Amino acid sequence: MGRRTWLAALALGALACGGGEGLPDGRIVDLSHAYGADTIYWPTDERGFEYETLAAGRSGGSDWYAAGRFATAEHGGTHVDAPSHFAEGKDSVDEIPLERLLAHGVLVDVQAACAADPDYRVRVQDLLDWEREHGRIPAGAIVLLRTGWAARWGDRARYLGTEASGPDAVTSLHFPGLEPDAARWLAEQREIGAVGLDTASIDHGPSRRFETHRILAEAGIPALENLASLAELPAKGFAVVALPMKIAGGTGAPLRAVALLP
Repeated sequence: MGRRTWLAALALGALACGGGEGLPDGRIVDLSHAYGADTIYWPTDERGFEYETLAAGRSGGSDWYAAGRFATAEHGGTHVDAPSHFAEGKDSVDEIPLERLLAHGVLVDVQAACAADPDYRVRVQDLLDWEREHGRIPAGAIVLLRTGWAARWGDRARYLGTEASGPDAVTSLHFPGLEPDAARWLAEQREIGAVGLDTASIDHGPSRRFETHRILAEAGIPALENLASLAELPAKGFAVVALPMKIAGGTGAPLRAVALLP
């Protein structure tokens, strides 16, 4: 079944079987952290997420009305890196083909290796080991990497490897990521749709050249960062819907990602 046919079947099946009540005999897993005052951003962003309440109360004695205004950098919290973030002329957020953001999902669990080495980089061998047990990674799939770092969310020092902020802080980051060779293999040998993980960057913390970002960006592959609840997913047999705010020309955007389990 082609990707477009499969996407249509997924949507129609949910409508036809759910009776308007969602997915029957299945489950929806929220893969996104909420945005708020404690949302973790890249250390060079010192403003974080800002929310201003414009109105909250009752007018005329009974009618409730509330509204607010928010401000955020593109790259903070659960978000997508568009290819244009690291590759000139490649897709911005609003140009990413939807087929890359709604697709079959696979989960590669590397938390044991990451627990032993906080700077671990997922290798081609990790991906081959996954395929040996579960079969070939499908073309167009969204590949999710579970490092276990989502359990550290809310503790900035443990999550990023440092409490520091500002430009100098990037030299003291420690968290797992995806090895450049593995990124190239996923792009060229498996032609995946997107890749995501539960850390602050698809490159590991000590990276200075962001080679994995650049390889994926040149291949047109978006990266989903700071994902949540990957522990609730099986190795395969689920779908991922990862829809960002549609920012014209954006290099990244806040992301609401969910997994659909049968």
